[in-house]
Amino acid sequence: MVMAQAALETKMLLRNGEQLLLTVVIPTLLLVLFSTVDIVDTGEGEAVDFLAPGILALAVMSTAFTGQAIATGFERRYGVLKRLASSPLPRWGLMTAKTLSVLVTEVLQVLLVTVIALALGWDPQGNPLAVVLLLVLGTAAFSGLGLLMAGTLKAEATLAAANLVFLLLLMGGGVVVPLDKFPDAAQDVLGLLPISALSEGLRDVLQHGAGMPWADLGILAVWAVAGLAAAGKFFRWE
Repeated sequence: MVMAQAALETKMLLRNGEQLLLTVVIPTLLLVLFSTVDIVDTGEGEAVDFLAPGILALAVMSTAFTGQAIATGFERRYGVLKRLASSPLPRWGLMTAKTLSVLVTEVLQVLLVTVIALALGWDPQGNPLAVVLLLVLGTAAFSGLGLLMAGTLKAEATLAAANLVFLLLLMGGGVVVPLDKFPDAAQDVLGLLPISALSEGLRDVLQHGAGMPWADLGILAVWAVAGLAAAGKFFRWE
């Protein structure tokens, strides 16, 4: 039942034009645009080497947080979650199916971004295991926050808030603009955000060939535990 629901969730997501815009079109356009046009000073080296890790982080956020929050919020509004909760599929099974759907979508995103980045001249470095750990913890962190938002706010408020957070974190989370371009006080705060920890952690590994980014993994783990715990406690099915 879980696998069948996960397959359905994935098909629904991939058929949704707005979701595809968030998860595929926007990250791809940003990668190509900022890699080929000198808009932002990304420091030494090729721009794509700086941008590709940030776009991977953005892809995770767009699916696990923004897309999931909006979709789940409207499912809750229209009573879909309530009806599913009364079906033979247990509630934990529904949440598991949604998580599997997010992971499948992210795999497709990562493959697409990687192929485009390589075509643009990207030269990734580092330990693949560290990359996987960062992506998994980032997914958990953003999923918890997305479900918390979808389960506590009205659907319209979720739609507005999720898109606003997406835009704010896109500009202030180290995705396309280096954090060192911000004032020192702002850097300290922005560095604690999950998008910053994910993008900077991926960048340390993939661009600079660093080892295991324990500090960034720790930040993501804290957000994951806090977000999932809060979602589990405050999520309303009706």
